[in-house]
Formats: sequence, C-alpha cells, structure tokens
Amino acid sequence: MPKTGKNDHARKDELPSTLQRSEQKAQDTFAKTYDSALESYDNDEGRAARAAYASLKHSYEKVGDHWEPKEKRGPSDKRAEQGIGSSEPTAGGVDANASKEHLYKRARELNIDGRSKMDKDELVKALQKANDTATRKARGD
Repeated sequence: MPKTGKNDHARKDELPSTLQRSEQKAQDTFAKTYDSALESYDNDEGRAARAAYASLKHSYEKVGDHWEPKEKRGPSDKRAEQGIGSSEPTAGGVDANASKEHLYKRARELNIDGRSKMDKDELVKALQKANDTATRKARGD
C-alpha cells in the first residue's frame, strides 16, 4: 500500500510507529522512498521497506522512540557503507559513524548509566538497547 497521499506527504497511519512520532520531513523521506522502491522492485514490500530505511538513515538517526536529523549526512554504519551484500550487523538507526562525543551526548540524553566509561562500540550498543526499550514503551508493549 502506498505510504504517500494525494498531498504528496506521508500517510501517517501507514508508517512505522517510530516515524509517526518523528518530524514531517523524516516521514516524507521514508514514504517517498518506499513508494518509489515498491514500483522499482515489482511490489516487493520487504525490499521497499529496506530501501526506505536505508534512505532515512542517511539523514536521520534513531533517538529513543523517534528519528531526529543527523549532524552530518551519510551512511550510519558499516553495513550501510558496504551495501546490500554486507554481512556487517546494522546499528539499528544509531549513527555509529558519528563521533564518540556525539554518541556520548545521545547517551546522556537517554540517561544511559555507565556511559562515561564506555568506548564507542559500547555506546552504540547501549544506544541501540535504549532506543529499543523506548520504542517498546511508546508502543505499550
């Protein structure tokens, strides 16, 4: 089902819940990419969703239960850098390519305990866990 409506904006009720809680531009980025990919990939919804998330992650990072603009556009992790054939794990919306200082700032925003002693990889994993927890809580799971 198309994610954009007649007004060329995202249909909020068709979006994942984390995007429903995000700004309009993030919603539109996901929806327009999804719709375009759906046409290109012969209505393969799974492939269209992967393309839409890849596009979204280029400009946005997941913070808690929603998406916020990244400080610097670009791939968010090694998997995004290497492309579709990559065996690298995804960072789940965390901007793993951001500086350690940026990741620390996000960890502070999400009240992650022990953040001052974490290295960059540990911060990424802690942010993923905190984001997943916040999303489950927002959904009422």
